[in-house]
Amino acid sequence: MTTQSSNQSMRLAAQDDRIPDIVVITGMSGSGRTQAMHVFEDMGYYCIDNLPPRLIYDLAKVVGINSNVGRHLAVTCDLRSQGLFDEMSDAIQQLKDHELTVKILFLDASDDVLRRRYDETRRRHPIAHPGESLPDAIARERRILAPVRDHADLVIDTSRLRTNALRSRIRRSFSELSDQQLMDVNVFSFGFKHGMPVEADLMIDVRFLPNPFYDPEMRTLTGNDPKVRDYVLGNKVTVEFLKAWYNLLDIVMPGYIAEGKSQLSIAVGCTGGQHRSVAIANATAERLTRQGYHVHLSHRDLPLANVTTG
Repeated sequence: MTTQSSNQSMRLAAQDDRIPDIVVITGMSGSGRTQAMHVFEDMGYYCIDNLPPRLIYDLAKVVGINSNVGRHLAVTCDLRSQGLFDEMSDAIQQLKDHELTVKILFLDASDDVLRRRYDETRRRHPIAHPGESLPDAIARERRILAPVRDHADLVIDTSRLRTNALRSRIRRSFSELSDQQLMDVNVFSFGFKHGMPVEADLMIDVRFLPNPFYDPEMRTLTGNDPKVRDYVLGNKVTVEFLKAWYNLLDIVMPGYIAEGKSQLSIAVGCTGGQHRSVAIANATAERLTRQGYHVHLSHRDLPLANVTTG
């Protein structure tokens, strides 16, 4: 085995050790368990909310979670289930006995922050007894959860953590994918004469580029045709435009990732959505794919175009 192959195997082994088959999300009520679950959903985990620990192994079998398929499970467990944490140790041991790796993520926050969050949402604490004050309910929950916190694999204090920062912490700890791979990017072409898209996060108008429509040989072709593609992309104006367009994407894409955005739509428009926008959308999708983004490419208005068939 070469040195490079050996190093790659070591990195993969370390990654496999870092990313568990199952993540148990628990912690103080109001500390961000719901937000954490959304992050795991975005990362492709199979997610279940408020599952008793004794059922985790059965669920893992049903959905096919094991060390060989590359699929992961995330469950939230809290004190709404009676005797929940009395069975946590047995459930984790059961998973390990069946060669499933599991880690506990404990989310915490200060008492003052928890009280303020409940005051702002006007929600009742989920384990509060009738007539029990919010501070007393928080204190009681903290006492009960103390042993679980002590045995957690990762504790995240969300008191001063913004949602995007929480997302980044979880991604770094529980995903084998890069930030680029975790973002779904939808690149699509369209024609302005058929209406502007309302779902686009970024929209670029390429009607300033030379139009193949005015060449009789290319009028009934599309931007997917090599002749049209070469005409559009080989033009000096297009070459300069793509430099600027790619530079812009190199700035905004990491910015969207840093803000925790998991989905992004990029619309490329020309007059009819047949030639220029198709060629530029294809080029944009190819470049983002090479950079590691998870890209979906489509051409909204090609079915409406006057094209040569057969």
